Amino acid sequence: MPVSRSASRDANPRQPKRWPLILLGLIALSGTVVYLLPASLVSRFLPAPIHAEDFSGSLLHGAAGKIIVNGRDAGAIEWQIHPLALLRLAVVADVHWVKVGLVIDGTAEIGTRGLTAHDIKGSGPIEDLRDLGLAAGWRGTARLLFTSIKSDFRRLESAVGKIEVTDIASTGIADGSLLGSYVLTLAPGGIAPDGTITASLNDVGGPVEAQAQIRFSPNARTGMLSGTLKERADAAPALRVQLNNLAQLRPRDSYGRFPVDLEFIF
Repeated sequence: MPVSRSASRDANPRQPKRWPLILLGLIALSGTVVYLLPASLVSRFLPAPIHAEDFSGSLLHGAAGKIIVNGRDAGAIEWQIHPLALLRLAVVADVHWVKVGLVIDGTAEIGTRGLTAHDIKGSGPIEDLRDLGLAAGWRGTARLLFTSIKSDFRRLESAVGKIEVTDIASTGIADGSLLGSYVLTLAPGGIAPDGTITASLNDVGGPVEAQAQIRFSPNARTGMLSGTLKERADAAPALRVQLNNLAQLRPRDSYGRFPVDLEFIF
């Protein structure tokens, strides 16, 4: 009696596919190799303007105790790489950056053409940014929240988010009197191809009422504030004098606000 076709299939069952197991093995092996590599290996992939030293940990989860950007002290950084991103030849990492008392967290993706970051948040004293170019004499506390930032390692290409600065003051303005609290908002399209940054500035309480727009020119290291100001009842005498002097140049409106166009260097 001939053997049936179905019986033949039962006698020689189809071999299970093994490629999923092989792939999982390769992923596990890759993760182990990356985990064993030292954190200092990161220095080989940094762009020219960035230098790092004082490494600890592994390539997968490590830290650099000192970061130098364009010759300036840029604090320290800790990172934890997402291993699965390596399968698509991308470096994606959760980043923790510290510059004295200023702390920022976010997620960054680094490629050969630049850096893209999202969910960036942090806070700290603005005077800790002096090594990065902030003019001496300024003080206050900053809190930032950005949904996205993109850079080619030389300049910002785009940024969407806001920076809140509270209790800001400067030794060069109104004898160091408190200037108030403000929020600087960067909307989509706020950074031009030449690097010029345009943002809106509004007060969130304090001795000065302000609604203005700020244009920064990183190449020229200058900025222009254009909008309206008005002193409030709690303004310090020295601040009130300076604002009244500004108001002499251009008349106030019916609400007591006066227009300003102030250029500054940073």
